[in-house]
Formats: sequence, structure tokens, C-alpha cells
Amino acid sequence: MTGLSREQAWQHLCDWTPGAALRTHARAVEIVMRAAAHRYGPGAEAEEAWGIAGMLHDADYEQWPEEHPDRIVQWLRDQGEEHIAHAISAHYTQWGVPYESDLDKALLACDELTGFIGACCLVRPEGIATLKPKSVVKKLKDKSFAAKVEREEVRAGVELLGIELRDHIQFVIDALKPHAEELGLQGREAKSGQ
Repeated sequence: MTGLSREQAWQHLCDWTPGAALRTHARAVEIVMRAAAHRYGPGAEAEEAWGIAGMLHDADYEQWPEEHPDRIVQWLRDQGEEHIAHAISAHYTQWGVPYESDLDKALLACDELTGFIGACCLVRPEGIATLKPKSVVKKLKDKSFAAKVEREEVRAGVELLGIELRDHIQFVIDALKPHAEELGLQGREAKSGQ
């Protein structure tokens, strides 16, 4: 449960994140985390909080990268959202915050992988429509592709959840697919046809 509404969270994200790219990433992770609440968490009653955690996990990054994620964590604590604040603290692995809840583990498992799958879609003619876990695994091994993605965080996240990497990749693809147009995941052919 959360006292923070999705509308309040989105408004806060928009106030702090003027750039479209990071907003799109926030929306993608929100979508995946809403699905993750059902797959890895307690279900419908957690969907809003898990979605908000996904949406706000990088909300302070664009304006205050050197303070990330301290500002958003503090803001969430001020709103009384300690469990979301803790998950966002834990997702920033440099802080060494322990992973205590399924929310903490799922955010780590979903954040980097969601961004990575988005990058995979951009270089494919059909984008997410035909993307398979095998292709994503192959790209993960190519350290020069989407080089900023923390592969170790992807691995650690699936390990913490006790799941197979390929199964988790398929789960993320399935969560994102219905939102391909909104998130710009249709691939090169869709872009060239615009």
C-alpha cells in the first residue's frame, strides 16, 4: 500500500526530470514493476507502490546526478513512503543497502534489464515484436553494446529473486510489448516509416 498516488508521483517526476529519454525509461520501469508486483510480489495490492518505485527510481538523476538517489529517497521519506525509499536506496548498489523485501529485489532485477531491452529494440528492424531472450542474452555478453548498463546488477537481481535469467528477460519483454508504441520500442522499421 502507498499513500502517494500515481498522479502525484508522475507530477514529481516531470518536475525533476525535463528530459524525454529519462521519463520514458521511468515509464518503462513503472510498467515492468507493475507486472512484477503480480509475478514476484503479493499481487494487486502492491501494484501501485511497485509501479511508483519503478517510476521514481531515477527521478533525481537528471538534475542532480552527483546526489542520486539521495534527493528522491529523502523526498519519499518525507511523504512517509519508507518501503519505496528503501527499495530505491537498495537499487543504487554503491550504497550497499541490504535487499530486504521482494520490492527491493525486483527493482534491482528490472531496472537495468528494462533499459537494456529498450536498447536491443532500437537496433532491431521489428523492435520488441520479435525480440527473444536468446538475442538479449547474446547482447548482454557484448560489453560494447549499451556499455553503460550494469550487467552485474542484472545478474544479481535475478539471483536475489531466485529466477532464471531467460525467464526474467521473457517476463520483461512480455510486460513491455503492449506499450511498444508509447515507449518507442517498435524498432528501426517503424521509425523509418514515420
